[in-house]
Formats: sequence, C-alpha cells, structure tokens
Amino acid sequence: MIHGLLWFPLLLVFVLLAALGWLERRRQSLFRSWAEGAELAKLDGCGAARVKDGELHWSSFSAGKFEEQGRFAIKTLEMVELMALASGEAPLAHESQGRCRLRLIGGGQQMDVPFSDAERARRWMGQLMATARCDL
Repeated sequence: MIHGLLWFPLLLVFVLLAALGWLERRRQSLFRSWAEGAELAKLDGCGAARVKDGELHWSSFSAGKFEEQGRFAIKTLEMVELMALASGEAPLAHESQGRCRLRLIGGGQQMDVPFSDAERARRWMGQLMATARCDL
C-alpha cells in the first residue's frame, strides 16, 4: 500500500504533463490552419502573428481559439521600432534579449505587436520593412 502512495504523485504529474502536451499540440494545429497561406507567420508565448494579403494580423490564444488583437496594413508602414515589453516607451538596446514588442508606425496610427524573443522580432523588422518597400 505504501508503494502505491509513493507512485500516486508521479501518476498525477504524468497525467498533467500529458494534458499540457495535448493542449500545446492543439494550439499548434490551430495555428497551422490560421496561418495557412501567410507570407510570414510566428507563434510564441506572446501570441501569433501573420502577414497575409498585405496586412499584419496578430492574435492571442485563449479558450481554444485565436482571438484577433489587431491589424495593420503593411503598405502604410513608415517605421518599425523595437521596444521593451514592460518598461513603457524605452527602446530595446541592440544586444538585449527576451520579451519585447514591435511598434508599427504609419498611416496616422501606431500599434504594438508583442514578441517572446528579441532576435525573432529583429528578423521580423527587416522582413516587414522589405515587404513595405516592395508594396510601394
């Protein structure tokens, strides 16, 4: 009986990890269908983003679906800035890593797209500006 009580917490941990793995697999499967046909797409801990038909869409994942957080027309893009995620209006230093946001400015509006990885955000900056230049 004592051996059964010792293994019970391990069984609970196994069931919990299996459930979390299933949820992540479902999230990735939904992302694949959501991002189908996109020119550029990302999924991370901050949410999902895609560039499709000249528009950048970003969403967060909740309740088993992607909820759209915003849109930005790439052809109106004038400038992209890399900003710190939580420290107000502070730009992110070139050597900084971790969570950040891209500030998109153009067409009389500005919007922020969150990223979990600064390196990926830097690659997106270049790709978005290249796409904006091609649309001109």
